[in-house]
Amino acid sequence: MLPLRLKVLLAGFFSQLLCLGVARFAYTPLLPLMQQQSMLDDASGGYLAAVNYLGYMSGALLAASLNSLTLKDRLYRFGLLLAIISTMGMALTENIWLWAFWRYLAGLSSAGSMLIASGLILHWLLQHKLRAELGVHFAGLGLGIALAALAVELMLRLDFDWWQQWYLLALLGVALAIPAWRWLPPPVLTSTSQQQTAMQPEPGSRFIRLMLFSYFGAGYGYVVTATFIVTIVERLPGLTGSGNLAFVLLGLAAAPAVLVWDLLARGLGFLNAIILALLLQTLAIALPLTVPGLWPVLFSAALFGATFIGVVSLVLTMAGRLYPTKPARLMGKLTLAYGLAQVIAPAITGVLAKATGSYQPGLLLAAGFVALAALLLYWLKRTDQTLAQLQ
Repeated sequence: MLPLRLKVLLAGFFSQLLCLGVARFAYTPLLPLMQQQSMLDDASGGYLAAVNYLGYMSGALLAASLNSLTLKDRLYRFGLLLAIISTMGMALTENIWLWAFWRYLAGLSSAGSMLIASGLILHWLLQHKLRAELGVHFAGLGLGIALAALAVELMLRLDFDWWQQWYLLALLGVALAIPAWRWLPPPVLTSTSQQQTAMQPEPGSRFIRLMLFSYFGAGYGYVVTATFIVTIVERLPGLTGSGNLAFVLLGLAAAPAVLVWDLLARGLGFLNAIILALLLQTLAIALPLTVPGLWPVLFSAALFGATFIGVVSLVLTMAGRLYPTKPARLMGKLTLAYGLAQVIAPAITGVLAKATGSYQPGLLLAAGFVALAALLLYWLKRTDQTLAQLQ
């Protein structure tokens, strides 16, 4: 029998595999095949990615506006169903507008796993006087990315068409939904947790503003690589056929990295750890543009996976610790900034790629945004010592 704490964390882990790995990120390794076998081009592929993130941002708005833990629990479970349905829907049409509808719903479902599940799990941990860390939960994001890439690679070798692959991914989603549904207990709000909230210092408006701007930059840099990495690698000289390998490495590096960043945050503090992750992520994005070859690209993918997940995990954990019984309050605001970048960036990157015939301008812009995000947090660290030392 698994301990209850581990079951709760694994419920989030499997929800990440489903809602992020399958429903959201399977699109990345499938994009080149869909471009070959359907009417998708660089621009329309970018627009579909932007719609997906618009759905994610809508989910963040919803999560930030809700106070009822019971309602959040219901929406979390509805999101699991929505992830399966939206994955299946991608196989049923070649209409760009219907694809956009299904990508929007997939994005909506991913907010349930990313935000609502994170909040419910943090609430349960704090209520049971356990350390508020989401490493196991967010490990599902990294392994979900790897799972999606490996599944697509296997199905490519078996000569499945793009629509057949979406069908099979939906069936995989059904299996993942079972533990994600069963192992997360219904939330209970107690008077003790309410008292803890009253004693918890909340961040000031300046702290929140700088975090929002910084997290926007992090979101911009993250989504460009996460959406287009397979296509980018496939188009680099001599690297045709290596795109899915890079995506697998990205996901595999992300899975254990969340636990490492949890440990680093204990010693360095949250802001210091996030700044370090952002600086390394900037290097990861820029590396393929400066050092050609397969090994630099694979190292870049692994470094990117190990850092972007650290930023997300640490930022959302920090938000949850600042609002113990209503973690989605700050999580939602931050994710709106992150989500807004994810709506804008794929569309801009797709248009730039179509206009120039290269993803290089889009990658340079993404690296610049992440570097700016690190600079903003460094400024915050130097000017807001109280919250900068949050452990």
